[in-house]
Amino acid sequence: MQLDVFTLVPHAFASMFELRPLAAVLGSELEVRLLGYRETTPLRAGQVDDEPYGGGAGMVLRVDVVAAALDAAYGEHRDHPVVALTPRGRQLTQDVVEELAGYERLTLLSARFEGFDERVLEHLATDAISIGPYVLSGGELPAMVIIDAIARRLPGALGNEQSGVEESFSKELEGGLEYPHYTRPPEFRGWRVPDVLLSGDHARIAVWRREQSRLRSAA
Repeated sequence: MQLDVFTLVPHAFASMFELRPLAAVLGSELEVRLLGYRETTPLRAGQVDDEPYGGGAGMVLRVDVVAAALDAAYGEHRDHPVVALTPRGRQLTQDVVEELAGYERLTLLSARFEGFDERVLEHLATDAISIGPYVLSGGELPAMVIIDAIARRLPGALGNEQSGVEESFSKELEGGLEYPHYTRPPEFRGWRVPDVLLSGDHARIAVWRREQSRLRSAA
């Protein structure tokens, strides 16, 4: 899979390339390119944004700047999804992650402060995604969230492939939350691990875990 991120701050992504799951699949299952708008801007002195028409605070990422960046990377013909990261987009869910992870090529567009000129969303992007009903200073953190969520769905990303089977929002748990986990010691300050998990009876443990998942999801 090739995943391209257009951003004003490519260096913001540096640390995530050193950690699993991304580090485990880079160069094999996944190629990530960080493309800076300033590298291809048609404006002088690296300008990429401007004041909004009609007045108001903040700066808006210009449509000609985004178009120039996309043209430089792909030419005029793009046959893969171009996703703008914006609060007005559809909500990111595990089902959306599975959808995105299925593409061979994907582009993420991030902006800063007041976001995109509306014409970017109307004419250059093919999709728009939000990671939640709150405001951030830019699209870099949403892009990192999406990259991480996609990477862990790729072969070889997780130390144990079963880690990605029964987890929150998976089909195996009917889209619900994952059950509680415990490890050693079996008792600490009077807080005991549930007896069923110490029983060695895997059938009982499986029933208990499914029931705990249902209880958590219903809460």
